[in-house]
Amino acid sequence: MLRSLFAGISGLRANQTALDVTGNNIANANTIGFKSSSTVFSDTLSQMLTGASAGNATRGGTNPIQVGLGVQVAGVLGNFSQGSTQTTGRSTDLMLEGDGMFTVKLGNEQLYTRAGAFTFDESGTLVTPTGARVQGYALDASGNPTGGLIDVSKTDFTNVLPAVPAGTTLTSYTIGSDGILRGVFSDGQQRDMAQLAIADFNNPQGLERVGQTEFRESANSGAAQLGVASQGTRGKITAGALEMSNVDLAAEFTNLILAQRGFQASSRVITTSDQVLEDLVNIKR
Repeated sequence: MLRSLFAGISGLRANQTALDVTGNNIANANTIGFKSSSTVFSDTLSQMLTGASAGNATRGGTNPIQVGLGVQVAGVLGNFSQGSTQTTGRSTDLMLEGDGMFTVKLGNEQLYTRAGAFTFDESGTLVTPTGARVQGYALDASGNPTGGLIDVSKTDFTNVLPAVPAGTTLTSYTIGSDGILRGVFSDGQQRDMAQLAIADFNNPQGLERVGQTEFRESANSGAAQLGVASQGTRGKITAGALEMSNVDLAAEFTNLILAQRGFQASSRVITTSDQVLEDLVNIKR
């Protein structure tokens, strides 16, 4: 069978994957916190027809003669560049300016997201639109994060310092650029209630997408480096705004054309190979 036939088939498969990736990017052009992806191709093994030879006193050296066997998808790379800002005015809408991800908990699993469209649920816990609980830290008397992760809540006063007297209620709250949930109480006192946890990774492109604009650790992402906003490589938080998708529609439509043409060209290779095989079968006639 002709090598070109199988090379054409590999081209169809690879360019179909590129179309799938580009189509997903375009579909999520308005998804809050979405990070686009791009497809990287590489050639497959090449068949050796003649090996290379070294020169000698009577003749020069010769190069190898190889025929490639098609194309394959080497990887689908995520683009974690900053998306544009959409101002909403809602105090629980949060945007990270810089590196890092919000830490959330869904069931018993810890996940990570750039989509900061949070709200307080009926129990006063800060949650994502799908119900994942936003994670943070309790604060000590000096205002420093302490202990393990907790659910960020505006009704749980057990970790608040100084202690909230009985009968005192929360009257208003703000979330600062450092991720601290700061409440104003009916006794006139202002208290820091919790601080949002921000995760950073050595290799964000290694994160596994799990849907709902959320990610989980993988073997190649590195462990989550948990901390708070504006410390280390972690960005600061802007309240009342959301990070939009970083999809560049102009680039995606260009990629769409390239993938379409690549698919058409690979189809033509298969058609031509089929015609050659037909001519070969009809030689005896």
